[in-house]
Amino acid sequence: MNDDTDRQRLRVVVADDQATVREPLAAVLALAEDIDVVAAASHGREVLRAVAAGPVDVVLMDLRMPVMDGIETTRLLAEQHPEVAVVVLTTFADDDSILGALSAGARGYLTKNAGRRDITRAIRAAAAGQSVLDREVQDRLLATARAQAPTPTKRALPDDLTPREREVLALIGLGLPNRGIAEKLFISEATVKTHINNLFAKAGLRDRPDAVRLAIEADLA
Repeated sequence: MNDDTDRQRLRVVVADDQATVREPLAAVLALAEDIDVVAAASHGREVLRAVAAGPVDVVLMDLRMPVMDGIETTRLLAEQHPEVAVVVLTTFADDDSILGALSAGARGYLTKNAGRRDITRAIRAAAAGQSVLDREVQDRLLATARAQAPTPTKRALPDDLTPREREVLALIGLGLPNRGIAEKLFISEATVKTHINNLFAKAGLRDRPDAVRLAIEADLA
C-alpha cells in the first residue's frame, strides 16, 4: 500500500531566487499528500543539477533568476530531460515572458497571484501531460493574437468536428479554463477533457494557445 502511494507522489523542484518566496512555497507544497518537494533552487544551474540527480517530475520555475534565467533553463530541460514538465510561476505576464517560456517548452504558466490550489492543480496537470495557463495569461495571449491579426484569414474547421466540439473550441477561444467550460455547458470536467482530446486530434492542435488561434481564425472567438 505504501509502495503504491510513493509511486504516485509527484517529485517537484521549486526554483526562485528569493528565499522568502522559495522556502514558504516549498513548505506549502509539501503539505499536499501527493507532492514531494525534492529540491529548492535559487537559479537555473541549481535546477539542472537537481534534475540530473533526479528523478524529478515537475519543476516550478521562476523566470527572473541570476546565473541562468528560467527561460534558458526551461529550454535546456526540454532538450536534456523532456520527461520533466515545467510550470512557470512568476510575477511577469508580458508577451515576451509568456511566449518565451512557452516556446522554450514550458507546459504551464501561472502568475504569483495563483493560490495554493491553483498551483498544486497545475503541477498535477502538467505531470499528466496537460497544458496549464491561468486566466490572466490566457487573456493576454488572446489579446496578443487579436492585436497581431485584426483581420484574420478565415480558417476552415475540420468537417468531422461535432457541434459540441465546436462549442468547446469557441469557449477555449474566449479564454475559459476546463472548469469554466464545464460549468457553461453543464457537463463534467472529464467530459470537457474528452472533447478537447478529440478536438486536438481532429484539428492537429499542439496545445491550448494553438486552439485559441484556431478559434480566432475560424471566427468562433
